[in-house]
Amino acid sequence: MTQETQRTTLPIVQMAKDNDEFRQVIWTGEQSQLVLMAIPQGGEIGGEVHEGHDQLLYFVEGEGEATIGEVKVAVQAGDVSIVPSGVFHNFKNIGSGMLKLYTTYSPPEHAPGTEHVTKREADAE
Repeated sequence: MTQETQRTTLPIVQMAKDNDEFRQVIWTGEQSQLVLMAIPQGGEIGGEVHEGHDQLLYFVEGEGEATIGEVKVAVQAGDVSIVPSGVFHNFKNIGSGMLKLYTTYSPPEHAPGTEHVTKREADAE
């Protein structure tokens, strides 16, 4: 899928459920960015800190564990995790299928149109 530059309304939940790529940037504006993510069984996003970027993660399928700062909680479809700028975070898939979500960054974190099929590909970049 290519970046959605002309559309302002998207069926984002269905797009996230249909996505099998680790990371797929679908829209980037001056102040925010929309990204699809799919974490395979037993996989994780990887611990990180975004300085100067707030992040919201909206879960649409699967079961996971969110670590935000010192707090660990279970996440599932319908949950949103809030990661303020400068806070350590990681998200692990603890379910039996894919953990699927969409996330927003404010301001944008990745180059427009970024696609990573796997975490290994994302880490290499």
